[in-house]
Amino acid sequence: MKTFIVKPYGLIAAVVTPMNEKFEVQYDWFEKYVKWGASQGVAGVAVGVDTGEGFSLYREEKLELVRTAKKAVGGSAIVVAGLQACNTFEAVRMARDFKEAGADALLVFPHPAFIGEPNDDVVYEYHKAINDAVKIPLIIFNLQPALGGVEYKPKVIERLSSLKNVVAIKEASFDARRFLDIVLTIEKLPKKIQVLTGNDNFVYESLVMGAEGGLLGFATIAVKEQVEMFELVGKGRYEEAKEIWVRLRPLMEAIFAPPVRNYRARLKEALHMMGILEAAHVRPPLLPISSEEREKLRRALREAGVL
Repeated sequence: MKTFIVKPYGLIAAVVTPMNEKFEVQYDWFEKYVKWGASQGVAGVAVGVDTGEGFSLYREEKLELVRTAKKAVGGSAIVVAGLQACNTFEAVRMARDFKEAGADALLVFPHPAFIGEPNDDVVYEYHKAINDAVKIPLIIFNLQPALGGVEYKPKVIERLSSLKNVVAIKEASFDARRFLDIVLTIEKLPKKIQVLTGNDNFVYESLVMGAEGGLLGFATIAVKEQVEMFELVGKGRYEEAKEIWVRLRPLMEAIFAPPVRNYRARLKEALHMMGILEAAHVRPPLLPISSEEREKLRRALREAGVL
């Protein structure tokens, strides 16, 4: 039997973290923004993850974002917290704190210690420590190296899926072949977990290839359209879903253009242009995008029909 973190073909939006010109988190802006996202029909919001600049947020900021998101969705969607830690002990502590703050699940980021070979035992023991210490659903994270991630081998995924609290994997290699390999790996496991696509560059295609939901940075804009696309795929109405993706794909390409790390700033700029965010500041070391790129983004938003 398969365990699902969200309903089949549900979409979790990885939300940004609004900041003012002093790079201070603006929780009132954030609450308003999350309420807007939840009203578009998402199954969940992911807070303090890569899209939300979780790597540059302080502990108390992350916890307050979870509390604020929980209040904003009011039970209409789950709240997933991004778990990034400097060591295993901090990971366990943060997992407990996130649960107390109201998180419904955790997205466990790859630790830098996972880099290099062999790493199977290091990866497994890190997740096992969190699993054994805190009773909360866990989402493992197969993340492309360009965003500081680590791509797990099938044997590692098999071991991680056996942990009691692991219910899903976010697959974000941005590589269709690797994505399919993971789908096929999970189909053969004794305990099957939900595959959430994190591949913003081929969202529709990944759903056709076996994803059963999504956890996406791209889902923080054109939200209603993507929720509809996911639901259409779930009903087997592939051509209608594809029509939505064809319209949105140029916008996705503008957001996730090289260098991919700038997608956070681009998303904030897009939300600012749409009137959802009051400002588009990203916290250093990230930098704002150029005026030329800003205009390209504006055109893409208009062509997608969301501006």
